Amino acid sequence: MYADRHAGARGIKPVSLGASLLVNGAVVLALIYAAPNVVGHKEPPIKIEFIPIPPPPPPQPQPSAAPHRATPAPLPYVPKPDVPVPHLTPPIDITPSLPLNPGPIVGLDDGPAVQPSPSPLALVGATIDPRHAADFQPPYPPSEQRAGREGRVVVRVLIGVDGRVKQIEKVSATSDAFFDATRRQALGNWRFKPATRGDVPVEQWKQMSVTFVLQG
Repeated sequence: MYADRHAGARGIKPVSLGASLLVNGAVVLALIYAAPNVVGHKEPPIKIEFIPIPPPPPPQPQPSAAPHRATPAPLPYVPKPDVPVPHLTPPIDITPSLPLNPGPIVGLDDGPAVQPSPSPLALVGATIDPRHAADFQPPYPPSEQRAGREGRVVVRVLIGVDGRVKQIEKVSATSDAFFDATRRQALGNWRFKPATRGDVPVEQWKQMSVTFVLQG
């Protein structure tokens, strides 16, 4: 059997055209109903939740500094007592020996030799001259004798090179009458052997005491 090649040229059948339109319309309607779900599709809203942040850890306690202690005041320096160290051997004399008759000492300027100063001589104190020992007791003041009073006088006297009293000073006295009697007697009648230094008479202060006693 051969196909009719000229059958299609006879025209479009109304039944086929209607069926085709119906199918296309159904497709268009399907697309229109399906379009809102395809085109208008939206992503679901994002839900925001606040997650609490844990608070920071509390600060670590810092190590407390050691309390400041006041520096004690230094103790006063006390020197250690000297400890005597015994000498195991006698000291050695290193002084150079000198000739018995040294020659003259000549200075750089040919001037006179300087002689060492002599050592100070001992002082021999003044003493009462025994030839005038009876003249040391002053006469009793009449006013004190009538009153029946006894007394004592202590004085310092400056004894000159001739053995006489040059000055007198009161140290203590029972009364002025006793001191006046002692002063007059010392300046007029007291005699001493003067003090000497190397057999040379020198002046010296000396303290003396006088006692006034009533005779029974």
